This record gives sequence, structure tokens and C-alpha cells, in this order.
Amino acid sequence: MPHPLFVLNGSDLNLLGRREPQLYGATTLPEIQQRTEALAAELGLACDFRQTNHEGVLVDWIQEAFLKDAAVIINPAGFSFDCIPVLDALKLLTKPLIEVHITNIHQRSVHYQESYVSLVANGVICGLGASGYLLALRAVSEALGLTQVDSAEA
Repeated sequence: MPHPLFVLNGSDLNLLGRREPQLYGATTLPEIQQRTEALAAELGLACDFRQTNHEGVLVDWIQEAFLKDAAVIINPAGFSFDCIPVLDALKLLTKPLIEVHITNIHQRSVHYQESYVSLVANGVICGLGASGYLLALRAVSEALGLTQVDSAEA
């Protein structure tokens, strides 16, 4: 049976591909979802891919992931930088938590550089565009022991 995985996306990511393409690229969230779900299935992960513009909904989903003993990949977007309720919900998780950002938040203005989510994430992938989601999937799979890194690759 595949291991449960939630891929959670925060505010404004529903407009990827149209919103500031010079910054976020032309790839849409449905395209990211399709690629993510395909690789997740290959890796033995049951992917539940979601997006919301509402903080409380995101908190509810994180709590649901906790109750289902799921791993989480999260692109919290604007909820990264000042959202204590999201941080507190993420502290519940016992399975791998990987934070993803399409842009390199460390190269952006000071408002975008300090993610609260990073305080509890097992790993952070930023600045690699939409491919960051696929790298996060591989990291979750390895952390759960579903796949192994070849020692020659490490």
C-alpha cells in the first residue's frame, strides 16, 4: 500500500504561469500537480495535492496529514513568513516535512527571506523552479526508506 503524502500549496500558487512569470516561470500548478502525482506513484507514495489561499484551510489540511500519518511537502508561499498557526500545525507532524519554494527566497527582499516553516522542516528546497517538487518527492521517498541513494551518487 502506498505511503500517504500531502503536497500542500499556499496563497496565490493557483495563478502560477500567469502571476509574475519572470519570477515564477511559465509552469502552471496543474502541470506541477501532474508531474508530482506521476513521480509519487512511481515512488510508492499516495499523493494528495492541494492548494488554498486561506490560512485556516491550510492548518486544517496539515492537521489532517498528521492524523493520517502522512509525509508533507509544502510550498507555503506567503504563509511562510508570518504565520504562527501554520508553524504550530506543522510541529505536529511526525513524518518527513519538506519545504519547497520556486524562487530562491534568500535572494529576494528581506520580507521573503525568513520562513517560519524552515524552523520545523526536515529540508528546504528553493530556487530550482517547479523541479523542486520532484526533488522533494525523492527526499521524502528516501526518508521513508522507500528508495535508497546510490552511494556513488551521494
